[in-house]
Amino acid sequence: MLTDIEIAQNAAIKPITKIAKSIGIKEESLELYGPYKAKVKSSALAGKEQDGKLILVTAITPTPAGEGKTTTSIGLADALRKIGKKSMLALREPSLGPVFGVKGGAAGGGYAQVIPMEDINLHFTGDIHAITAANNLLAALVDNHIYQGNKLKIDPRLVTWKRCLDMNDRQLRYTIDGLGGKSNGMPRQDGFDISVASEIMAILCLSDSIEDLKERLGRIIIGYDFEGEPVTASMLNAQGALAVLLKDAIKPNLVQTLEGTPAFVHGGPFANIAHGCNSIMATKYALRLSDYLVTEAGFGADLGAEKFCDIKCRITGLKPDAVVIVATVKALKYHGGVNKKELGIPNAEAVEKGMPNLYKHIENITEVFKVPAVVAINKFSKDTQEEIDVIKKGCASVKVKAVECLVWEKGGEGGIELAKEVVRLCRKRSRFEYCYDSDLSITEKIKAVATKIYGADGVEFTSEAKAVLKIINSKGYNNLPVCIAKTQFSFSDNVKLINRPKNFTITVRDLRISAGAGFIVALTGEIMTMPGLPKVPAAEAIDIDNEGKITGLF
Repeated sequence: MLTDIEIAQNAAIKPITKIAKSIGIKEESLELYGPYKAKVKSSALAGKEQDGKLILVTAITPTPAGEGKTTTSIGLADALRKIGKKSMLALREPSLGPVFGVKGGAAGGGYAQVIPMEDINLHFTGDIHAITAANNLLAALVDNHIYQGNKLKIDPRLVTWKRCLDMNDRQLRYTIDGLGGKSNGMPRQDGFDISVASEIMAILCLSDSIEDLKERLGRIIIGYDFEGEPVTASMLNAQGALAVLLKDAIKPNLVQTLEGTPAFVHGGPFANIAHGCNSIMATKYALRLSDYLVTEAGFGADLGAEKFCDIKCRITGLKPDAVVIVATVKALKYHGGVNKKELGIPNAEAVEKGMPNLYKHIENITEVFKVPAVVAINKFSKDTQEEIDVIKKGCASVKVKAVECLVWEKGGEGGIELAKEVVRLCRKRSRFEYCYDSDLSITEKIKAVATKIYGADGVEFTSEAKAVLKIINSKGYNNLPVCIAKTQFSFSDNVKLINRPKNFTITVRDLRISAGAGFIVALTGEIMTMPGLPKVPAAEAIDIDNEGKITGLF
């Protein structure tokens, strides 16, 4: 059996100019990055005014076995083409942290992949590097301002802007810098975030133009002065230089699937520590260029899908026409109490015990956000019909159809039943609603997500979080949506509480004002904005030979 990378390397890839032409993009609207990938200019949308249908792909609570959400998204877009629909994809870019860590790449798998797979997973068009450079330029400007006389009276103890790196490196979470004497700056406590958790990544993904980008960059709060007043990037005259570094990164990247379906892969915020959606520009471009756009949001419907609806849709006015919830037999058995090593053993009873997790995700989509949904059963070879039937029967009991999906094995052909159900759902009238109203306080918004989406009894705030709440209230940031940073492995903020936990409270240990992105980040539990590598990093299996052939990438 071929590995994912071998399948991708053997693919008959088409020139990106040909892919662009298939959706009406002329070559003069492309900025080519070699023959198989390109940036797309806004001129590509000239004369195109009608938006297509927006299909969001989410999943149940993830497990160590993996659920295949991106793979399902890609296969669905291919399947829609097979049934005669003009479809496109809009996905996030992979971060190097997971690629060399534990999760691997984010280009799909099997016969449902976006290509060139190696390029997409390794540096791609340099977008994340540009974000890293912009983030760290702002950090350098902050410390230089303090060193050069500190006209803005920035309190070095209250600098909140961190440096970043697109790699998992726990050693950099907490640092002390500026050592070595007066000429090397002022010593202070500092730290690094992973680049995809940088507010600049969120800003890039939520901006719809260079002008909007500059305005958002200028609103970034880098810290506070000695009077406790916020200091912004615009006060350092930084927004212009930051935007220059991002002038190419803001343009969506066009690639293709193994079957030649056009795909935008652009922006990569994590969904457990950021808002988990690809860029607004890529989404809007694809909606104008296709009749059906398939996009995904990170992790389960409690994370990426909630942020897609409450942040991205609120900012843009977009509304999903249908939602696909990806589930696997293995994952449901895991939530039903089965050990990871025994997930391949048939156990319909454990699937039944794990179904409450799926029911809660269905409830979030259909009852909280009020969007029609279908469950895609990402089928594996060891799944039994009895186990599959448990899922189908359970979904039918809550009036949602579950269909088997074989896109990993068969590509678009394996997703035709799913594609037909999605088209049927898109004919329904969406009654889309947000989880909370904009005029609620930040505490009320967090409580709404925690109780409605997670199923928590309530929310507790530490003294550190309460101190930031006072600033939020006094400086007029209460109207912003919330972006809750929470473990992806549980509805709660405790990784050990799997399935559908009851009788728990969410603890908010800190809050960050992301004024440029336009939301308030709530840090819960032990979530880290700089991940660490696992005991055996994926990097140990990745290699390249003298011919440039890469192995071990997945």
